[in-house]
Amino acid sequence: MSTPNHTNLTVSEAKKILNKFNCLDIAPVVKPSEKVLIRQALLLLTSLSDYQILGICADTEEEGMLATRTYSQALGYEVPSNLPPIEGPVYVKLNGKNGLCYLDSYAGHHRGVLVSCQSYNEKGINEMYGHLPLDLFV
Repeated sequence: MSTPNHTNLTVSEAKKILNKFNCLDIAPVVKPSEKVLIRQALLLLTSLSDYQILGICADTEEEGMLATRTYSQALGYEVPSNLPPIEGPVYVKLNGKNGLCYLDSYAGHHRGVLVSCQSYNEKGINEMYGHLPLDLFV
């Protein structure tokens, strides 16, 4: 994984920024000016975990795969390819540990990206953030 510039955010500040995305509520509207800080917070926390699992809920395959590509690139993962075409809302799951990725139909109402940080050490970052904006890294 690359070592991005996190400015001077502390872990506590990064968690506070991302905690407004509680995984249960519909993703809040994010202003373009807020995206920089959200990206920095996410990149800091993911750099302190061993790997991440992404769950992406989108209205279309195109939108879901764009989010998959941009988040994968930002987190230093191989961009998945050769997934089957699907009509309508989709769910994409990418396991950063083993690179497994699948695309399926999605009937839920959430839209956005869940990022589950996984650490081998119990004192590491083992938290989930989301639903983050699909276009956070666009």
